[in-house]
Amino acid sequence: MDWNIIGTTFVTLTVIMDPVGVAPIFIACTAPLTREQRKQAVIRAVFAAGGLIIGFALFGGAVLDYLDVSVDSLSIAGGLLLLLVALEMLRGMDYPDAAETPQDVALVPIATPLLAGPGAIATVIVLSRSHHGFSGKASVLVGILGALAVVGLGMLVAERLSLIVPEAFGQFLTRVFGLLLSAFAVQLVVDGVRGTVT
Repeated sequence: MDWNIIGTTFVTLTVIMDPVGVAPIFIACTAPLTREQRKQAVIRAVFAAGGLIIGFALFGGAVLDYLDVSVDSLSIAGGLLLLLVALEMLRGMDYPDAAETPQDVALVPIATPLLAGPGAIATVIVLSRSHHGFSGKASVLVGILGALAVVGLGMLVAERLSLIVPEAFGQFLTRVFGLLLSAFAVQLVVDGVRGTVT
């Protein structure tokens, strides 16, 4: 194991996945769920994001090359998907209850593209390509797992804090974070477009 690689991967991914920024969006997206359902959503989101990020770390470069898809195109697609979610939050539309629809907000938009977004995917592809040996790739994977643990812990802490927030204030925060999320989504599209034309 190379502690320098582990540290670089851990710090970079933690900053990109932004546990502080994801936590309130997680609360807004899971507002209709019970406390137990939120905990299960955290687990599903972390496992799904982890599976995607680790999968891209191991095979992502080859898959994107085979499909002739650039990371910039992935950024545009992720931005558009996030923009749809942000518009729902701004309009005050609650997410449907899980009993009425198979839609799972833990998978979309939380696991992807919020956690396993274009930035995280591009980062792990670059890191994985930079370290070819078994020790290097194993160190990258350990760094990924550490970052995912921090993000999961952040969402669990936010879930506890949400219990003391009044419902009206929670609805207000949903609109505010919907606005911020829409700005983040537009930035993803802008970065993707900029990358494709340069």
